[in-house]
Amino acid sequence: MNRIQRYIFFRVMRSVLIIVGGLALLAILAQGLSRTDIIVENRQSALTYFYIVALGAPQIMALLTPMAMFVAGIWALNRLHRDSEIVVAEAAGMTQWQIASPVIRLAVLGALVHLGVNLWVQPTAQRALRETVQAARADLASSLVRPGQFTTPDENLTVFVRSQDGTDLIGVQIAERPNQPDARDYLAQRGRFIDVDGEPSIVMFDGEIHQLDANGALNVLEFDQSTFDLSPFIKETGQVTLKASDRYLHELFRIDRSNYQEVQDEVKFLAEGHARLTTPIISIAMALLAILAVIGGSFNRRGYSRRIIIASAGALVLIIVQLSVQSAAASDVAMNAVQWIVPLSVIAALSVVLFKPRSKLFGVVPT
Repeated sequence: MNRIQRYIFFRVMRSVLIIVGGLALLAILAQGLSRTDIIVENRQSALTYFYIVALGAPQIMALLTPMAMFVAGIWALNRLHRDSEIVVAEAAGMTQWQIASPVIRLAVLGALVHLGVNLWVQPTAQRALRETVQAARADLASSLVRPGQFTTPDENLTVFVRSQDGTDLIGVQIAERPNQPDARDYLAQRGRFIDVDGEPSIVMFDGEIHQLDANGALNVLEFDQSTFDLSPFIKETGQVTLKASDRYLHELFRIDRSNYQEVQDEVKFLAEGHARLTTPIISIAMALLAILAVIGGSFNRRGYSRRIIIASAGALVLIIVQLSVQSAAASDVAMNAVQWIVPLSVIAALSVVLFKPRSKLFGVVPT
């Protein structure tokens, strides 16, 4: 690239980074609001909360990159045109291709980065996100213990802890199967969460067990130490089930035939795999639309608002069509071919229109 092309390249790249960063920040903040239950309900730290929100950023940025490429291309090229910099470049002998090539190169670079995010960064982040959320929701100390409050993780279990001192629980009360004939209450001076043969349990010290016998008389059993098995009442198993968005490309195209659930979701996995490969191509189509909107027609001193509006509508239609095809491919394998046809055909058509001599697609004549 010559000096003018490098100048155009970095002007557009700066715009892309600003727009992607701004839109991603807004999307991450919106996503963060949906994760507040991690702190409110599961009593996790703010660090865990921000870590979970950050892990969702790669997927959001991948979704926003094609549209950001279009908006940045329109904004940067239109500003260059408004400042007569493109006019000067054309007067210096640069062809339309030479002026457009920095934007196309940036779009190809963005598509490669997008592909890398789709193939490696996104599934890695999504796995870590799902494991972190699962661990937070399966944290016994967070889900069962609310100092000074009664918690009911299961209809057959109610837990009360007066206070907590590090890992020690002070003033423990456990009601097992309350309001049933075989109900049993545990009262202990203190307790602690432990694992017994891999099963979650709570060990209590210096307490009593209260239970009514068949005649309705209260039996009280004192103990120095007693262990209560929590596994029948804990719904979270700790096992993470990977969705399509959490899998790497080879896991989407080569499923485990011995796994019934994976066989049932095979069509969805194939659709996700093809979407991972085709969505980066949309960035190139978006860049071509931006180029066509600004420098794809004849010069007009009154501006290019008409061409920009038409190109924006085309970009919106392209995004909607591509998303619709991806959704249809989740239930119809044949639609996976259409996922490739849509962006490639748009790129081919735009390339022909853009680089043929004196394109007048928009019907704009010199003034």
